[in-house]
Amino acid sequence: MKLEEMVDKGILKSIPNPAKEPYEIKTTQPELTFMGDDNQPDFGVLEITMYPARRVIEFKSLKLYLQQYRNIVISYERCINTIYDHLMQVYKPDSLKLTLSCNPRGGISSILTIDSKVREEAKAQKES
Repeated sequence: MKLEEMVDKGILKSIPNPAKEPYEIKTTQPELTFMGDDNQPDFGVLEITMYPARRVIEFKSLKLYLQQYRNIVISYERCINTIYDHLMQVYKPDSLKLTLSCNPRGGISSILTIDSKVREEAKAQKES
């Protein structure tokens, strides 16, 4: 089964943004769990920083969405990129930054970050 079939982004719900001025929303999922490549559980802390546009995250739906990863075999890199893509598609924020701090495995800990501003800058450089 493909990852896209296993993770349902349709679970993510939104509510209207009550503000017209820019502001930052920071949220943390302190217990993101997923199955690592060795079919062993991996644990991490997911930090989401968003400057919303028209819609904001409904947090219960975010919790249910992230719980889907518990039984999915996925690498750190694919996990953070899939979550990023789904949040961008559903919420279309002005800015989005994700940081995934993974617990040590084999004595090595990893921190992965995706920032929409960095991606936009890289894309602009490639096009110029």
